[in-house]
Amino acid sequence: MTTVCPSVEVERKTPFWKRLGRVPWTWRITIAYLTVMLFIPIAAMFLKASTEPPARFWAIATSEIALSTYNVTFVTAIFAALLNGVFGTLIAWVLVRYDFPLKRLIDATVDLPFALPTAVAGLTLATVYSNNGWIGSLLAPLGIKVSFTRTGVAVAMIFISLPFIVRTVQPVLQEMEHEIEEAAWCLGASQWQTFWKVILPPLFPTILTGVALGFSRAVGEYGSTVIISSNTPFQDLIAPVLIFQRLEQYDYSGATVIGIVLLSISLVLLLAINFLQARARRYDSR
Repeated sequence: MTTVCPSVEVERKTPFWKRLGRVPWTWRITIAYLTVMLFIPIAAMFLKASTEPPARFWAIATSEIALSTYNVTFVTAIFAALLNGVFGTLIAWVLVRYDFPLKRLIDATVDLPFALPTAVAGLTLATVYSNNGWIGSLLAPLGIKVSFTRTGVAVAMIFISLPFIVRTVQPVLQEMEHEIEEAAWCLGASQWQTFWKVILPPLFPTILTGVALGFSRAVGEYGSTVIISSNTPFQDLIAPVLIFQRLEQYDYSGATVIGIVLLSISLVLLLAINFLQARARRYDSR
């Protein structure tokens, strides 16, 4: 027979509205801040989109140009996030496990996309990857054009989302114990087997977190992609630019509808990534 603490029993019998008065101030401030900065704007966006009749809402959300921008935005953002998931992890590994000249400078440079205005980043990338640019001039003879194409959009998304993966994985790598790797080597495991079976499993949820952050940043990017792409419908026009074009035409409800679709698709993809994270953590705990 279990014994219930008297204070717990009194707490259960206390009316809910009286217990609300004893909510810690940290909770109150958190809820108030999230309400003002997150919940109310999202609710306002949904209310604005609801002014459109369902048929009109569906027509705007599934128009040919809108579907094309979803494809360019999400497919390119997923590609950029996954690519950075691989190379961002590699960069974090090198920064943590090796000492080399100018290491601190390179480590600080990783954060440059955080501080650099996105318009400046887009202008720089468009110049470097143009047919006459430092990198574009090397790719042009191969028939590869980057600036003002969908490839340029991918380059911009990779550039602005890279720090999220590196800075997410780097602290976890620093906290990993080297003794586990040494034990695996003593048992006859190769370096590749050690990485694949010892290091990667606990690191995988962290990599997914970085990929999710990078994907979110890439989907919402506007400043750099609008400069490096030609913004041509059905080619490299992304959804944020389409929203801005709708706003320029004073089609506020239409822009809001596109924004709602972006929000919904992003939420579904992030929930899927969080589900994979949870599965990976449960697997690692076993």
